[in-house]
Amino acid sequence: MAAGSRNEHRADYASTRERAQGAWIARVEDGSPAWEAGLEPGMRIDAVNGQVLTDIIAWRWEADGEVAELSVYVPEDEQEYACTLEREPGQDWGVEFTDVLFDGIRTCVNACQFCFMAMLPPGVRQSLLLRDDDYRLSFLQGNFVTLTNVSDEDVERVIRCRMEPMNVSIHAVSPEVRVPLIGRHAMRGIEVLERLCAADIEVHGQIVLCAGINDGAELERTLAWVEARPQITSLAIVPLGYTKYSRRFSSSFSDDKDASRAVVRLLEPYQERARRTLGVTRFQLSDEFYLDAELPVPAAETYDGYPQFHDGIGMLRSFMDETDELARDRADEMARVSEALATADRHTLFVCGEAAQGVFERLCTAWNPPLGDGPQEGSSRFGVFTIRNDYYGGDVNVTGLIVAEDLLAQLPQNLSHVIVVLPEVMFNFDAVTLDGISSEEIESELARRGAQVIVAVPSPHSLLDALASRTCP
Repeated sequence: MAAGSRNEHRADYASTRERAQGAWIARVEDGSPAWEAGLEPGMRIDAVNGQVLTDIIAWRWEADGEVAELSVYVPEDEQEYACTLEREPGQDWGVEFTDVLFDGIRTCVNACQFCFMAMLPPGVRQSLLLRDDDYRLSFLQGNFVTLTNVSDEDVERVIRCRMEPMNVSIHAVSPEVRVPLIGRHAMRGIEVLERLCAADIEVHGQIVLCAGINDGAELERTLAWVEARPQITSLAIVPLGYTKYSRRFSSSFSDDKDASRAVVRLLEPYQERARRTLGVTRFQLSDEFYLDAELPVPAAETYDGYPQFHDGIGMLRSFMDETDELARDRADEMARVSEALATADRHTLFVCGEAAQGVFERLCTAWNPPLGDGPQEGSSRFGVFTIRNDYYGGDVNVTGLIVAEDLLAQLPQNLSHVIVVLPEVMFNFDAVTLDGISSEEIESELARRGAQVIVAVPSPHSLLDALASRTCP
């Protein structure tokens, strides 16, 4: 059973919209079977073929045939009505819902030592404090879950509906390490994961590595455990990230080059065996480890098609290779944008987090040689402006966690003749930053400083497309 389409550029962190319980209809396509049956936005579907709807997965599973018998609630009448949908083979029902979960989100029952929620600044909006750990969002949106809160019925449903791949946070396998690290329900997650593997459900795993806790010998035990389970087709190892509000951590691998290099070296034999026996690397380190270790980012073929791209696995390599593609295949378009900027006497600033500074500088170098004047001394028509994350502090330096407070404090007051390109990943699906400021508010303030503002996906091809559409109509 394939997952539904989703935004491929970012996860939706803490939407500002309230979740409404029930399968409320958001949109009905004109001429569709749902439209012909009289369904309208604002109605609620409570059951399909006698089965209560709990989520979008139940809808897809139960309404898989050419006829669907619905129980529909109409708020205006406060009445429940029977409704029959009929369709041709391959035809879509033509109905969309306000959410993918109809019975509420499953929340976390753990007490992970490294939980980012425990390190948030005071006063953040309530939606950011929702500690979701819902296996359905693992399947639908790629969220990582621990499986510690699933029932036996949930497990059977995953297996029966072939809800794969599942994205599972593993972290450690030895009880003496895993329980103190995650909490008293920790071993339930391993029990469930064993059952999924036994049923041949594909899994993408993750380890958040904490120095002195689940690294070293425990990491080797966890890697060996995963190595023996081929259903876990990829394993991401990401370093603990901490903020200035953490009460437990004040350092991580970002502060220790030798420790980062030791992790890289420890993974190498597992990666080599996987490539030799399976033809894939399988065991993947996040980009931060290579930055922190001051080692080259591996080649693209070692990332196995980037199955864990949105967990920070291979983003830098992908950006670098795409930059090379851009310079090779779209040089004429790049030149036209450069010429248009020169004609308009404008410069472009790409905004990013400190971790991405190097790859953005590579893009600027490929785009245009330095001109010697511009918004920053020695810059070209294309420059990079890195945002230091003072809002979170600690070792937080990724582009997706840039907030409006830092952005507006650090960008120059005079931005005349500047096109500021903001990364789309700093906004959620409601176009709001983590500190609660809308993109419209940010654009208004930057316009007051004289800037033109573009919000774009932070990838070379997307950046070129966005600039070309603005400068070369």
